Amino acid sequence: MLLLLVSICLLHLMTIIFLIIATANNVWWTTDDYGTDIWKGCFYSNGTCFAIDYKSLDESLQAIQACMVLAVIFSCCGLFVFICQLFTLNQGNRFIFTGVFQLLACLCVVIAASIYTIYFHRDDKTGWYGSSYVLAWLCFPLTLASGIMYTILRKRE
Repeated sequence: MLLLLVSICLLHLMTIIFLIIATANNVWWTTDDYGTDIWKGCFYSNGTCFAIDYKSLDESLQAIQACMVLAVIFSCCGLFVFICQLFTLNQGNRFIFTGVFQLLACLCVVIAASIYTIYFHRDDKTGWYGSSYVLAWLCFPLTLASGIMYTILRKRE
């Protein structure tokens, strides 16, 4: 049982780290000349990044930003609640609140990644999706799996 709890906790920590990297890193879309993320664009010249902030944010970009930040917050709250429930929950009860937080994080990630996929770079012929975009999509099944595991998991001695 201890091995299962440690592995689930490590999965949760790995998911939080991936979410933070996907939210903060500047590689949602990249070409040879520039890279963009959900916060700013970066044009490369002689190996130096010249950041260009998004002055006029449209609603879809704001929704992506909000969903990714909420996913990080929900996942961190889920880990905190899991640790609290680990010591206070009665034997035989389930980690429902932790599972709910993880499922909310899962929902936020899939909304953010879907909006980015639908509204940005559909018609671009040059460039490719970056590692942060891939990490965001990778966080979707990870948070879904951990959320399901938490709701199924019962506290035992």
